[in-house]
Amino acid sequence: QVQLVESGGGSVQAGGSLRLSCATSGYTSSRNYMGWFRQAPGKGREGVAGIGTRSTSTYYTDSVKGRFTISQDSAKRTLYLQMNSLKPEDTAMYYCAAGRRLSLSESDFDYWGQGTLVTVSA
Repeated sequence: QVQLVESGGGSVQAGGSLRLSCATSGYTSSRNYMGWFRQAPGKGREGVAGIGTRSTSTYYTDSVKGRFTISQDSAKRTLYLQMNSLKPEDTAMYYCAAGRRLSLSESDFDYWGQGTLVTVSA
């Protein structure tokens, strides 16, 4: 089993920054990829960023490139998402997930956290 717990969400004005964290525990060696997803009110869940746990490979959706950075601290077993230049359209519940492929497809991830809410005001 893999457990994921997100933190770091909150309310911020447009142009501001937040750093999300995802603490992992349990048997994670079978899941070599981690990702951040988000779900805005009334919309489906979309992939935001992904990273290989055993490499430096990263992947971002176009709307966050240059603004968001995914990273990990293997010793702390923690995944991060640094979000800069936030926009109101970034408002969503953010989830971290563990999966078997470097992908932004929800179907490639089978362990999910409960989410942390990010609200960006204009």
